[in-house]
Amino acid sequence: MALGVAAVPFTYVAHVLGVVAIVLVFVWNLHFRGGLAWNSDNKALIFNLHPVLMLTGLIVFGGEAIISYKSLPLKKEVKKLIHLVLHAIALVLGIIGIAAAFKNHNESGIANLYSLHSWLGIGVISLYGIQWIFGFVVFFYPGGSSELRRESVPWHVLFGLFVYILALATSSLGFLEKLTFLESSGVAKYGSEAFLVNFNAIITILFGTFVVLSAISQAPPAADDYAPI
Repeated sequence: MALGVAAVPFTYVAHVLGVVAIVLVFVWNLHFRGGLAWNSDNKALIFNLHPVLMLTGLIVFGGEAIISYKSLPLKKEVKKLIHLVLHAIALVLGIIGIAAAFKNHNESGIANLYSLHSWLGIGVISLYGIQWIFGFVVFFYPGGSSELRRESVPWHVLFGLFVYILALATSSLGFLEKLTFLESSGVAKYGSEAFLVNFNAIITILFGTFVVLSAISQAPPAADDYAPI
């Protein structure tokens, strides 16, 4: 059941928070962590791609894909395509981000998949991929019957929100894990970098909160909801 409030104001706040979250993660990894690279003798630069791509992809683009249905007064087929494409971008960026973490670990001699964050991360990207494939096959191409689509919608929405909330939780664990490692390596616990990382995590959680609020609120009528008089 949708909240009895309009979704659009929530989406405006989410857009702003999403931009702030992306700016902060780039400042962190470019200014404090030294930059980004796919190939480098400094393996830390390879890992820096991981938080940038995961936050930009699964969290922000994924969130924008969710709220696209609640902020765009367009025809349903247009909104469906935008929703599909944004989720595809999120999934691709997420896969590359996870590949960067594996690349960094393999080239640095660090074990893979030893933390709760990494376990959840693999689970999230797998569930995200399953959700996208299901949505593509049932709602886009070849497309299920009208009855199948109608019965699938609430489950698709519920599962999508579950996966997104799980992605937010995994992101928070990632911020915590990385900052803990950095502080163990000498980064000041009350320094500017630690403050920025924690603030970035809070902004990310707030962004996700407004995404979920918009998803359970009332959308404006779609352009093809209006019947001629």
